[in-house]
Amino acid sequence: MDLLFALLLDRLAGEPARFHPLVGFGILAEKIEARLNKGRESTPFSRGIFAWLIAVVPVTFIVYQLNHMTGGIWLSVLFGWLAIGWRSLREHGQAVARALASNDLHQARIKTSYLVSRDTSELGETALSKATIESLLENGNDAIIAPIFWLLVLGAPGVVFYRLCNTLDAMWGYHNSRFENFGKFTARVDDLLNYVPARMTALLYVLTGHSQQAWKAWQTQGNHWYSPNAGPVMASGAGALSLRIGGDAVYHGTVKSRIELGFGKQPAVTDIARAIQLVDRSVYLVTAIVIATIVIMNS
Repeated sequence: MDLLFALLLDRLAGEPARFHPLVGFGILAEKIEARLNKGRESTPFSRGIFAWLIAVVPVTFIVYQLNHMTGGIWLSVLFGWLAIGWRSLREHGQAVARALASNDLHQARIKTSYLVSRDTSELGETALSKATIESLLENGNDAIIAPIFWLLVLGAPGVVFYRLCNTLDAMWGYHNSRFENFGKFTARVDDLLNYVPARMTALLYVLTGHSQQAWKAWQTQGNHWYSPNAGPVMASGAGALSLRIGGDAVYHGTVKSRIELGFGKQPAVTDIARAIQLVDRSVYLVTAIVIATIVIMNS
């Protein structure tokens, strides 16, 4: 039941308006990186491991102790709410769609930049729609299904551990001279934690969209994407929506070669709402499965 309360709280209240603990954690991570990653490209791999340990382990241990002392579901509800970004993801996608529907490319580029790390300053309507849909599909796992999975498996400590690791990966897990060595351990941990949830998300997209196309895209394209977990998720999602996403994109001034994922047409503004609906249906399905499992186990 902790999952149901966490999802309900997220949908009704969204993220904390004034201060989100992950913002404070991000500030801490920046200070740790600035102190330990001075050598940039020459930083030893071991420093990245040490940085990860001092950023993640103390917080997770505190939550574990609190969970052990309270023994109730409310800590799981609280941290589940803080870790799940369902409403926030929907709102970010809807903001881009509104700007594009109003032909305000300037605002659409700004709103899209909140979702992606690529350069959005020169993107047109189709490219902005594509970038937004890619982020919605990928974060359907990272911000929703994966936190749900770890909340169900390990409760409050598990979902906190996952969210901290995933946040560090978003900050340190880049293949560039600054983070290639320092962020490698963080990236590997995040890959490991997302392996099962990502394939659950891909399966949910198969079950809640155009199933045959989603399955085909997952099986034929997903493993060729540069990210081992984002590939299956995005390929399945693109197939489920009958869209083609991916392709080359500009990151930090450099063109990154990426394959195309999915089948069908290029994304349009109206497809952003369809991507949000696909993510919503996936959340409803996994929630129904959890409820059914609880009923069967208690019958």
